[in-house]
Amino acid sequence: MYDRILVPTDGGDASPKVFAHAADIAARRDATVHVLYVVDDRAFLTLDDAMQSEAVEQLRAEGRGALSDAKQTFEAEGVAVETELRRGDPGEEILDYAGDADVDLVVMGTRRGDFQNSMLGSVSREVVTSADVPVLTVSLTDEE
Repeated sequence: MYDRILVPTDGGDASPKVFAHAADIAARRDATVHVLYVVDDRAFLTLDDAMQSEAVEQLRAEGRGALSDAKQTFEAEGVAVETELRRGDPGEEILDYAGDADVDLVVMGTRRGDFQNSMLGSVSREVVTSADVPVLTVSLTDEE
């Protein structure tokens, strides 16, 4: 039923919690996990070209690090993993990748409540309401 599982990540401290859920499902189904990191460059559009390029390259480096960590995590669990780094609107890129890779399930974290985390909440909401496949959201709030 689930052969290809997409796990979008922002490389945050809560990523291991999402990875654990995805790894459990993937191991039971002998599925491949696709980890996606999206460099959201929308906040830098007002910067001059040199500053924008520097900021985006820093985010790309962070993304490569997050993807490397994710790959090690899933491989340690015996789960096949593929990684991809994209640049653009996170919600759109997640949905596009889901279609491009023909994934069967999306597993992603969600936070609610405070302003700092409202972006991730809106991305999760966009994916949940627009994806053509099931989306499992993992609560990342500290209340658990």
